[in-house]
Amino acid sequence: MQHDGSKVISLSTCDEGGSSKRKKKDKQQDRVLQLVRGASGIGLETARVLALRNAHVIIAARNMNAAKEAKEMILKDNKSARIDVLKLDLSSLTSVRECADKFLALNLPLNILINNAGIMFCPFQLSEDGVELQFATNHLGHFLFTNLLLDKMKQTAKETGIEGRIVNLSSIAHLHTYPGGIRFDKINDEDGYSDKRAYGQSKLANVLHANELSRGLKAEGANITVNSLHPGLIMTNLMRHSYFLMRFLNLLTGLLLWKNVPQGAATTCYVALHPQLKGETGKYYVDCNELEPYALAKDEELGKKLWEFSESLVNSATKLKQIN
Repeated sequence: MQHDGSKVISLSTCDEGGSSKRKKKDKQQDRVLQLVRGASGIGLETARVLALRNAHVIIAARNMNAAKEAKEMILKDNKSARIDVLKLDLSSLTSVRECADKFLALNLPLNILINNAGIMFCPFQLSEDGVELQFATNHLGHFLFTNLLLDKMKQTAKETGIEGRIVNLSSIAHLHTYPGGIRFDKINDEDGYSDKRAYGQSKLANVLHANELSRGLKAEGANITVNSLHPGLIMTNLMRHSYFLMRFLNLLTGLLLWKNVPQGAATTCYVALHPQLKGETGKYYVDCNELEPYALAKDEELGKKLWEFSESLVNSATKLKQIN
């Protein structure tokens, strides 16, 4: 994996050391952060670190037992942590709407949204809304969830004067997608389905979504940045669907660059919190460095097409639910 050598910052899970500056009142303490999938892996580590920074963390997760266990684990080491959990199944647009409604009903501000959930390399299947499962979970659920919370983020940024940040976790696998990037006309076709290319397609969608949203918010003059990142190659439960995952990723990267979970969470924390990134938007980060993503990820027309396609999928699923 190459990086440009600029902006290299050494972080151990977002530099949580006990310097004299850290002992002062932390500027993150009035911030509310919504973390999608924080019950395990790098999501849990991210939640732990952000809670340590005095942010009020809302963990949205499909498995509520795991989410509650994650909360207890964080509270065990940090009794002053502010952690709440909400039920969210990103493969279900109904669940996405319900979770957004429940969060908004809390009447909390929202400074940071981290779209961290994902499934990987699963066999072909459709979501309950009739959308290929990896695309539905990894992109479409995040797309709708972000849109439903966007007005709250704009309001928070305006009222507090604090820059809002949206972070999409993508992957280096966005390089390995279908020809043309997104199979718009064949998104739900089992013919030609590849579990690995479908994953790459969904990860490309994460970058395109971040970039297109970034352009729109910038044009509005909203005080919100949107960036995407590759957290690194990390052995987590995400990999349960493929016995040949390590072999595939070794071929993809050409190197064994495996990280542990805290290392994997460092870039997320950096992009979500670091003051050095104030005003930086529409960027892609690897190892706490800005890098150029795959050419297709920078294609503005593809980004616009994906946005319109995603809106049409959400609208179609909503109409179908109303009919039924």
